Amino acid sequence: MALRGALAEAFAQAAERLTAEEKFAGLEIVDARARRRGREVQLTLVIDHPDGVGFALCERVSAGINQALSSFAEPYTLEVESPGLDRPLVKLADFARFVGQQVRVTTGLAVQGSKTHRGVLLGVNGENVVLGMRDGELPIPHRLIASANIEYDIRADLKRAKEEKT
Repeated sequence: MALRGALAEAFAQAAERLTAEEKFAGLEIVDARARRRGREVQLTLVIDHPDGVGFALCERVSAGINQALSSFAEPYTLEVESPGLDRPLVKLADFARFVGQQVRVTTGLAVQGSKTHRGVLLGVNGENVVLGMRDGELPIPHRLIASANIEYDIRADLKRAKEEKT
């Protein structure tokens, strides 16, 4: 979260509290960001759910967050969104969950001469995320990862679907 302060903290706490409510069973907070946009604060909540993320779920989550923040006079805009096809990978558990997927990882410091790596996610080994590269395995310390996303490949999905039909 880039912004500090009472509103940003209340936002993060409200998001975490929602995951404990029975009506939001299975809800996962993928990312929560608060940034200043002029005189307003932009709150962005990225959520996931085993049943998928649709408009109705985003609306219910938004209502829950807005209710929790109703006592704040500071103006803010709230966006609740799905992780999308290029889902961000943040926690080690995210990397473990999406083993086998093609990913792009950007690091804050160069790892083997580069800050950007693309490969197949092989898994997690201790505090390292392991990518399968053309020339072997590349362990990347989780603490060095600035951002990581699944790289959705529609061609691979279409090929797989075609093979399943035959």
